[in-house]
Amino acid sequence: MGSLTGALYGALVLFLGGWYFGKWTGNFSLLLFILTLVTFAYWVAERFYFAPKRSSAAAELVRQDGERRSRLAQQGIAKVDDNTAQARETLLMQPWWLDWTAGLFPVILVVFLLRSFLFEPFKIPSGSMIPTLLVGDLILVNKFHYGVRLPVINRKIIANNDPQRGDVMVFRYPKDTSIDYIKRVVGVPGDEVSFRNQQLYLNGAAAPLVQLPPPGFYDEDQRRYSPEFTEKLGAVEHHILLNPQSLPFYGAEDKIAFPFRENCRYTAEGVTCKVPPGHYFMMGDNRDNSQDSRFWGFVPDENIVGKAFFVWMNFGNLKRIGAFH
Repeated sequence: MGSLTGALYGALVLFLGGWYFGKWTGNFSLLLFILTLVTFAYWVAERFYFAPKRSSAAAELVRQDGERRSRLAQQGIAKVDDNTAQARETLLMQPWWLDWTAGLFPVILVVFLLRSFLFEPFKIPSGSMIPTLLVGDLILVNKFHYGVRLPVINRKIIANNDPQRGDVMVFRYPKDTSIDYIKRVVGVPGDEVSFRNQQLYLNGAAAPLVQLPPPGFYDEDQRRYSPEFTEKLGAVEHHILLNPQSLPFYGAEDKIAFPFRENCRYTAEGVTCKVPPGHYFMMGDNRDNSQDSRFWGFVPDENIVGKAFFVWMNFGNLKRIGAFH
């Protein structure tokens, strides 16, 4: 069993190494599920086979020591060298391969349950949600706000809240579900969403937009200021970045292909889409630097991961810690 456990750990290290260096992609939820099952199997084996076997061997050692003492006492020998206690402790001790499997099962199980059904941490990798979320922000995502879903297959089993306009949502990228994206919900099923000439329209009405006083938002990475606005979606007021002089370029129209593509119209002014049932239209707050539903289409309900709500750490700026809209 020790050699088998070593081989399993070797395979795990090889897989994680290849994943880290980009040799292949991985599914962390699936990996955590497999680790939970494997360590559970070891835990069951330890509880019902290995531990009783060690206890039986230790009891047999104590019994044999008692018989030996009895025979020596009959011969008048009362003082006997004794290392039985130490030998018993050695027999009862878990081998390393059970320490690192069965011993880890409770910890891995708790992590799996918390991450699957309650809260999951994410790191913001890009600037598409500036100024709401910055590169390097470590955020928490509420996994049950939009309903309880089975891990790995992401199938909803208990309904809860529906996504609302203005929510910041994490979802699996429709073109590659192994990648998680984070954007803002701007259109729910049945909405007509239009983004024309740097202005968002919902069902024909312009979303309230107010420019903040100059100089605007300072991007430390690019070392320049960008015009900053407040935008209101429903009851949610949030900040966005817009360049009023930016051209609405979405690529050649015939190259934009996605499910329900027929619901969208692309013009020189921008894009207008009718959100189909069970889907959502997502946009980044950094409107001129965000690959979102304008480019790759709608997000189906089954791709939803959870609602982002809290920055729990940014090692470069501790003032970032806190809730956000």
